[in-house]
Amino acid sequence: MSISRRPCRSRRTPRTGRVLGVAAASAALTLGAAGNALACDISEFSALAKCDGDKGVISVTDKDPTGVPATVTVYLESNGAEGKLVGSQEVKGSREGVTIDFTEDWQPNATYRIHVKAGNQVDEDIAPNLTTPAKACEPSKEPTPSEPESTSPAPAGNNAPSPAADDSGLAETGASSNAGPIAGIAAALIVAGGALVFALRRRGASDDR
Repeated sequence: MSISRRPCRSRRTPRTGRVLGVAAASAALTLGAAGNALACDISEFSALAKCDGDKGVISVTDKDPTGVPATVTVYLESNGAEGKLVGSQEVKGSREGVTIDFTEDWQPNATYRIHVKAGNQVDEDIAPNLTTPAKACEPSKEPTPSEPESTSPAPAGNNAPSPAADDSGLAETGASSNAGPIAGIAAALIVAGGALVFALRRRGASDDR
């Protein structure tokens, strides 16, 4: 009896192919999900209108952990239409956040559109548009310096004694030039009074006899 020989067919090939296909698909999905998780996204950008002293500032913060370079452009909206270009800057974000500032003398309740372009991953506006506060920035109040006290000397005529004042002061203390004649008159009166007293005594003695 002759034995026919048939070529062996591997039954494992189709199953192995399917297993490899499923593994490849799973890896692709995993890599795709990981890539999407690390990709830059518009939700990682935020904007804020604030004051730096008396100057207005629009700050944009990028919290993209991958650090993809992004170009941020700020526009002022006017009645729903684009009014003017405020400025454009490049930023590389981080997990903690990187902030860039645009100096802008914004008015209360103004609307700004902020566009972000980051490679092929982001090309859209931060939503919603930025609306500024209802109160404008106020200039800082500096204390008014007090007026320096006057150090100019007073007029000499107000404080310096006049010659007449010196003379009157001497007269009041009895040191004037009229002291000599007054003393002579007083001495004469004393002598005359003594003579009168002597004469009266002699007269009274003669009357007693």
